Amino acid sequence: MGWLGIAPLIFIFAIFYFLLIMPQQRRQKKWQAMLDKLKTGDRVTTSGGLRGTIIALKDDSVHLRVPPDNLRVEVTKASVMQVTTAEDETKTK
Repeated sequence: MGWLGIAPLIFIFAIFYFLLIMPQQRRQKKWQAMLDKLKTGDRVTTSGGLRGTIIALKDDSVHLRVPPDNLRVEVTKASVMQVTTAEDETKTK
């Protein structure tokens, strides 16, 4: 009788784990791997919408060159959301 009362709670937790928690952990690992692979010359987009080219890397920040005036901006690595490749740029144009 005790297991029958707990079984729905375990079932609901399992659904939440497989539909919400596990995919979020996968995205987090993929994003962290992308941050670890950043290198000078990569074109990136930040969470604030800045698009620029990495010109210098530090422990927890990156220096970006942002067109059109080649403005130099320092942002945290955590704010980098995406690395844009040359193939992605040609598809959008």
